[in-house]
Amino acid sequence: MANKNPKSKILNLLFPWLDALAITAWGVLMLRYWQTNKLNLLIHPNFFGLVIVGGIGFIIIGFFKMQELWQRRRRDVTPNMQHISLFPPGWGSALLLITVILGFIITPQVFASDKALQGGVTTDLLGSTRVKPQAFRVTVRPEERSLVDWVRTLNVYPEPDAYTGQKVKVQGFVIQPPDIGKEYFFLARFVLTCCAADAYPVGLPVKLQDNQERYSPDTWLEVEGEMITENLADKRKLTIAATSLKKIPQPENPYSY
Repeated sequence: MANKNPKSKILNLLFPWLDALAITAWGVLMLRYWQTNKLNLLIHPNFFGLVIVGGIGFIIIGFFKMQELWQRRRRDVTPNMQHISLFPPGWGSALLLITVILGFIITPQVFASDKALQGGVTTDLLGSTRVKPQAFRVTVRPEERSLVDWVRTLNVYPEPDAYTGQKVKVQGFVIQPPDIGKEYFFLARFVLTCCAADAYPVGLPVKLQDNQERYSPDTWLEVEGEMITENLADKRKLTIAATSLKKIPQPENPYSY
């Protein structure tokens, strides 16, 4: 029997358009994140191509779906909404559309020190062995190594005294773990291996001199100095004896890979 309920007929006409709109909006959002350089806050650059192709694909699918619906409307054909779903017809698309609208409104935020401390970061975890060597080169001058390069170097050869006196110039943000004294802080970076969900912090302790300014957590710094060995949390740790601390803006791409 034909459905004579005017309200149901309107909903049957509306829901397919909602599907097409949700698909198209997701495609636009993916490309917008890429164009505004926000994609690097969410996933590893290796997956940018997949997101770009997926976004273009969603827009194309949404366009052809809208074109099909427009042709049906001109022929006054009501789409068949009889299908099996976990949600009532249209609810799945409504949820997707709400999510994508939030994606346009809410800007992705960079992980900071609170994320690290909430995860129970300690001096041991910040020198994480999860960081793989990746093209380890002993010929690189010490002052040319990035913060993550230093952590990778330590994972290959973990004896801190081997680096005593070497010059260092690195950038990162301030973390103040609860298990070290106030004359120390950790300079850290988040490492992204796949997406933001698996990001984890690594870093090196920095020892301040008496006359040096103390910076608040999450402040981005460029630290120059030389390597020394200090006892932190009852363990010998390679530490940067800072001779220069310079506040810098947060990099456009704050993660390391």
